[in-house]
Amino acid sequence: MTSPDQPTLDNLSSETRRFPPPPEIAEHANVRADAYEQADADRLGFWAEQARRLDWAQPWDDDKVLEWDPPFAKWFGGGKLNVAYNCVDRHVEAGYGDKVAIHWEGEPGDTRSITYAQLQDEVSKAANALIELGVRTGDRVMIYLPMIPEAAIAFLACARLGAPHSVVFGGFSADALRSRIDDVGAKVLITSDGGYRRGKPSALKPNADEAMEGTAIEKVLVVRRTGEEVPMRDGRDVWWHDVVDRQSTEHTPEAFDAEHPLFILYTSGTTAKPKGILHTSGGYLTQTSWTHHAVFDHKPDSDVYWCAADIGWVTGHSYIVYGPLANRATQVMYEGTPDTPHRGRFWELIEKYRVTILYTAPTTIRTFMKWGADIPAEFDLSSLRILGSVGEPINPEAWMWYHEKIGGGRCPIVDTWWQTETGAILISPLPGVTVLKPGSAQRPLPGVGADVVDDAGKPVPNGGGGYLVLTEPWPAMLRTIWGDDERYVDTYWSRFRDQGYYFAGDGAKKDEEGDIWLLGRVDDVMNVSGHRISTTEVESALVSHPTVAEAAVVGATDPTTGQGIVAFVILRGDATDGGEELVVTLRNHVAKEIGPIAKPRQIMVVAELPKTRSGKIMRRLLRDVAENRDLGDVTTLADPTVMNLIGAGLQSGKTED
Repeated sequence: MTSPDQPTLDNLSSETRRFPPPPEIAEHANVRADAYEQADADRLGFWAEQARRLDWAQPWDDDKVLEWDPPFAKWFGGGKLNVAYNCVDRHVEAGYGDKVAIHWEGEPGDTRSITYAQLQDEVSKAANALIELGVRTGDRVMIYLPMIPEAAIAFLACARLGAPHSVVFGGFSADALRSRIDDVGAKVLITSDGGYRRGKPSALKPNADEAMEGTAIEKVLVVRRTGEEVPMRDGRDVWWHDVVDRQSTEHTPEAFDAEHPLFILYTSGTTAKPKGILHTSGGYLTQTSWTHHAVFDHKPDSDVYWCAADIGWVTGHSYIVYGPLANRATQVMYEGTPDTPHRGRFWELIEKYRVTILYTAPTTIRTFMKWGADIPAEFDLSSLRILGSVGEPINPEAWMWYHEKIGGGRCPIVDTWWQTETGAILISPLPGVTVLKPGSAQRPLPGVGADVVDDAGKPVPNGGGGYLVLTEPWPAMLRTIWGDDERYVDTYWSRFRDQGYYFAGDGAKKDEEGDIWLLGRVDDVMNVSGHRISTTEVESALVSHPTVAEAAVVGATDPTTGQGIVAFVILRGDATDGGEELVVTLRNHVAKEIGPIAKPRQIMVVAELPKTRSGKIMRRLLRDVAENRDLGDVTTLADPTVMNLIGAGLQSGKTED
């Protein structure tokens, strides 16, 4: 607990650059400034209006837009719909069957373009195949696939049947997959022989086989992707091409209750048992569809949209499958990594498909910064009109690089805040409305209640820092933790129980105009000589130096100050390692940017940072290095060998001056 005269979180940095909406985007924007006033005047009426963007087989009861028994919510009570019908069939029925839904690009260069009519056929066949394998409404289906079209088809086939899916990211271990199969009680698993990653086949089926031993899995549907030989167990394992391809394309979707479970997605659970986050149908699809329409200003007749996330994360659920397809998007889906077969692969795909909207992670953007601006400069990126950021706070200098080098200085950047638990974007600029501030998510979207509060749950004044909370229920919110209502209440609602606030676990600050700046997980706040300092602010100060592409900061135990700031930095492609001289320069640069109290005690120049395959930096492992502890679990890292490189660098003598 902080003392009454001590701020919940120190607000050390400031940003004065401003970017108004381009006139051509403001003039034709999907959502205008009056949406905030409309939602403030009648919040439930606003969400009911957005729900009408969908096709409902049975309308909801007028008095049941929201049933709120804190902290349990039901939205659009009495209403019935089919999520897959809303994402596919209704577009075909409206005459858009020939429109491309997915331009898929395999890492080796193989491609498929799938129209909405073709997608309808494939989803219907997959639904019929699942019925043949014994799947019924309410049964849970596990999905363990790479970034291939069959992943989206599997999502939609499950939704069509009312069989909740639970997706496990293809980079997770057999143990991680087994724990999720057991927790959710899945009876069918959909997987593949493997996928391609960094130019090589990466096997999935052997991991799946190990994970299934002793579980309740009855049938396994296997997609042939790489063609590598994999074991197939008689009576349990069947090939997708043998079972799905022979099915009828006729399947009538059934309408399900708005609160029917759609999917269960597990958080990583690095410190405890993973949490199965339950999302339901009507409210989730309403908010993902509307936010995709509003935040990305998506125009279905002209835009080509690309969310460069993996389908195994919530970003892939909400902004590759459900939100975009509900809005009749044409989108790009890419299997591989940004540097295979070369570091210009992203820009090559944007040029090839004339992508207009790009949504990616700050860690990816900073990797591009490290590689150098000369690479994207070789490609025609003039089709881009909106850029998005997701996953963690974006440093102002990374924002500026993205804006200038990728967006040509003309594209608004929507810096989005949301979580697995929230289901949809909650805080973000609107590209035709908001005067942008590099590094700020800015304000809650219309219809969303969010604030920054102190330890006592009171809103902090403008210029203050504290805890980000959600003050009102929202349609796409998690309904509970699968099978554990008590843990749901304790995890998300106990910190500010008296106020009835959902606590997101993130720190944030308000600037002098009341706009919100995310400061990362409160677990990452450092206490240095009584000052509570966000790792995000120190990282942003380091990245603002022209030699630094990326930085990760942790607090390490210090006998004098309580915690000392330890920084790990990656240099830009055109920078050279200046040894001790550079370290001194960077320490002084931080002191100049945000104050002497934030000067790192130690800076290490490293080649890479430990990241999960979703792009999140694993600061826990960096803290282990900084405090000379044995490393914890590294199985979720994209490249486990990174920690060996960092450990070697620790002996390099790059310490405080």
